[in-house]
Amino acid sequence: MSINYDFGDLEAFLAVKNTGSFHAAAEQLNLSQSAVTRRIRKLELVLDSVLFERTTRAVKPTLAAKRLQARAEAILEDARETTRAMRDESVAFAHQRGAVVTVAVIPSVLNRLIFPALRGFHAVGHTARLRLLDGSANEVADAVSSGEADFGLCPIPLIDPQTVFEPLFDDPMVLAVPKDHDLAHIGRVGWHALSDVPLILPARGTGNRLLIDEAMAKARMPLLWTFEVGRTTTALDLVAGGFGVAPLPLSAVGVAEVAVCEINAPEIARPVGLLSRLGQSETAAVTALKEAIRAAV
Repeated sequence: MSINYDFGDLEAFLAVKNTGSFHAAAEQLNLSQSAVTRRIRKLELVLDSVLFERTTRAVKPTLAAKRLQARAEAILEDARETTRAMRDESVAFAHQRGAVVTVAVIPSVLNRLIFPALRGFHAVGHTARLRLLDGSANEVADAVSSGEADFGLCPIPLIDPQTVFEPLFDDPMVLAVPKDHDLAHIGRVGWHALSDVPLILPARGTGNRLLIDEAMAKARMPLLWTFEVGRTTTALDLVAGGFGVAPLPLSAVGVAEVAVCEINAPEIARPVGLLSRLGQSETAAVTALKEAIRAAV
């Protein structure tokens, strides 16, 4: 059985029932009297019942109207309660979205960008919570393109038509060496000089390894590695333990217990920047944190 009446029809019925007048009901609902009359007639046709006895002096509810009143009031109250609940939930979810900023980030730029940006972000009164999704550059790109993260911080990834990359700085490749190593006292070293030392390289397929391999191929300078590792922290632990030297982005070295010297011939740098999803609307907190990161550069 189809239902061919709506909430407006029930509101018109209750207004006539409570005021005892089509004219008064029309004023209460801010409608014309003819509009109220049409709604009552519609209800009567759908319910196949006469709801009001109309005379020149009064409008009297029938037994059918008295039976309908409680049901109509219950239906409208349920509708109002549903509307209130949905609005309350929408406000709550909007608050949560504004209160939490999700950033996908490669761990090596935390010290260089995220930490100083957070200090500036909080200093001007922002209180949003920060959810960090730390992972590889590919994982950062996936989190941004899928909408899991509000934005990302990473080296330039493979171009995705759904994302846009904003360069922030070039992160030079340097050589992390043990503090007591002979190279620790040399300010600069060429790649060719690394053939005689145990070399710790990033794993194949990582962004840093692709940069190194591409530069070495152009220079026609093969590298022989002693250790190949998946994580920068593992490379730094090996260097600190005296097991070898590791070419790493400068921002990745941070405050590690190692010495650093520049590498040239050829010089290598990775562009690091903000990765955002095209067409995404930003909360004020997201925009403010981006600005704080730009200022930290």
